[in-house]
Amino acid sequence: MGTDLAADLSRHCDLIEECYEFMLAYAGQGLPGPGGDGQIRDFLTRAAAALEALEAAIPAVEPYLAFREVTARDARDSLAAVKLVLAQPAISSQLIDNLNASIHLRALLTDLFLIDEILKNRARVTSSPSS
Repeated sequence: MGTDLAADLSRHCDLIEECYEFMLAYAGQGLPGPGGDGQIRDFLTRAAAALEALEAAIPAVEPYLAFREVTARDARDSLAAVKLVLAQPAISSQLIDNLNASIHLRALLTDLFLIDEILKNRARVTSSPSS
């Protein structure tokens, strides 16, 4: 896998994970939503853009091909939920708590943790000197 593709994938993963971490904190604040949801909207908007670009950042070759399809489906499902939340006039902590609990988002995060670990291991093996 090319370094540009790996860097793109890493950047998209980081944006999605940062959004999720922010959502966890936001959900715990008990905010009703109106007026104070600008920062969560920013995080969700950046995550939505990363979700839209995620599939293209995973190589369309074996051994990634089947996993690319799974991740793309989970990203599309997560994106639908994120866009639904962004379409609301106010984003409350409870709404974000419900988004956090979405099985689609959790599946996607698991996908990202898996592919991230695989790519880190590949990079370590590729960069280690031969014995």
